[in-house]
Amino acid sequence: MDIKRTVLWVVFSFSLLLLWDGWMRHNGHQSMFFPSANQTQEQAANPAAPVASPSGSPVPQAGTSAPAAVPADASAAPVGKGETITITITTDVVKADIDTLGGELKRLELLKQRDVVDPSKNLVLFDSGATHTYLAETGLIGGAFPNHKSLFVAKPGARTLDNGNEVQLVLESEQGGVKLTKTYTFKRDSYLIDLKHTVTNDSGAAITPSLYLQLLRDGNKPGGESHFYSTFTGPAVYTDASKFQKMTFEKIEEGKAEHATKADNGWIALVQHYFVSAFIPPQQAQRDIFTKKVATNLYAVGTILPLGTVAPGASVTMDAHLYSGPQESKVLEATAPGLELVKDYGWLTLIAKPIFWLMTHIHALVGNWGWTIILLTVLIKLIFFPLSAASYRSMAKMKAVSPRMQAIRERHKGDPQAMNREMMAMYKTEKINPLGGCLPIVIQIPVFISLYWVLLASVEMRGAPWLGWIHDLTAPDTLFGTIPYFNMPVGLLPIIMAASMFLQTKLNPTPPDPVQAKVMMFMPLVFSFMFFFFPSGLVLYWVTNNILSIAQQWVITKNIEKGKTK
Repeated sequence: MDIKRTVLWVVFSFSLLLLWDGWMRHNGHQSMFFPSANQTQEQAANPAAPVASPSGSPVPQAGTSAPAAVPADASAAPVGKGETITITITTDVVKADIDTLGGELKRLELLKQRDVVDPSKNLVLFDSGATHTYLAETGLIGGAFPNHKSLFVAKPGARTLDNGNEVQLVLESEQGGVKLTKTYTFKRDSYLIDLKHTVTNDSGAAITPSLYLQLLRDGNKPGGESHFYSTFTGPAVYTDASKFQKMTFEKIEEGKAEHATKADNGWIALVQHYFVSAFIPPQQAQRDIFTKKVATNLYAVGTILPLGTVAPGASVTMDAHLYSGPQESKVLEATAPGLELVKDYGWLTLIAKPIFWLMTHIHALVGNWGWTIILLTVLIKLIFFPLSAASYRSMAKMKAVSPRMQAIRERHKGDPQAMNREMMAMYKTEKINPLGGCLPIVIQIPVFISLYWVLLASVEMRGAPWLGWIHDLTAPDTLFGTIPYFNMPVGLLPIIMAASMFLQTKLNPTPPDPVQAKVMMFMPLVFSFMFFFFPSGLVLYWVTNNILSIAQQWVITKNIEKGKTK
């Protein structure tokens, strides 16, 4: 049998299957290979219905997934009188707009990250425009208390860092003798915002408020998302007991989102490609966790923290943090336990994380992510050199005997059993293992898939140049421009990729079937079309890997042809 032909068909079929799977995930369907994290975690109990508190306002029971007490409807009427204003806080890395209506963080511009659709602009993560909604909201429940629809008054103070290392915004709102003070603290060179809530009870009666922290977002994918690979956009929850759980907006829409609903640790977040926003309450503070649909194509993930009983004249304070920025591994690890898991490598995390660790150390030496990818590819190639060599030797031997194999097929066209017997006898005589070219490749597949996800998920390479025309390793190569009607980028690296694949097919045994031979010849064209849309960093990896493979395969083939088997 022609094992090489079988292997090539398997690789081709698997590649088409991956493309189909990527298209399905991009259109919101369940992946065949990459299940949601919440599918692999032990789930909490089903939600229970809310019950009434002594004040008559509903509060969540343990397990409540969508507490009705949180006023999440953006169209709700504001509480209080007065004029609302937007206050802008500017640091060296963010520009934040906070509305005095609710003290709501309604716009967040990342000053060191460029927009993928319009690179001349900064990336806007939070927004409250007509086409995109992404907000951070906080307030009190458990009574007629200030919430994210109440009017706040801003205390005077600095609005930019200037020469200091932090800038604060203090907002106050009072309702029925209960005052809520929100204090935002922005720090230099940091995407972590400190958010302190102080409740002062001047009502003359004891109160039992709870603080809610919630992130609100539409269900749309980020702008500029590729049609040829899919990344996750949606809520995520982390607790020590249930670990990292993510869920799609579709599951929330259907009321089927499953996640931990009660804990005294962890965080809640909204995740998208390269970026994350996460509310991080204090550890050891009891909380309920919820997700819910707020309106058409508008969803919330949040947490509720009871503040206990506050006596008349007393006050209570709850500190929390809001991280909203890029998914940089070192920063996430230092911010909160488990937060680095939002940089999700899927089911190959155990392999992917060491690969990224190695990349960071190589980058520390060379200072360029493009050369880091090339050196990492060389290093991986060296590690797998014995396996690759065995595979290429098997391929070379198969190519050398391919005329005899064709003759055997011709001789035994009507007798498959006789053909197989003669084939196996030839393999034994020539000391050829029919699986020798397949197994070494199969063993390496998990490593190469892990490297693919590392390159795709690493925001550290966003906006990072390599050399010459490659100015952003996470963007497609556009050296020759873009075909307008198809919006198809045309670059040099995918063309080199196609040429290298074509050369590899020439080094491999030619399939005896003319139709199959033509399919193998067209494969480089199919893959080059796909790689035109891929990030240039991924294409650079494949080009480097192909060139090294061609060199290794060529040397081994020539040695075998000369009778210098090793």
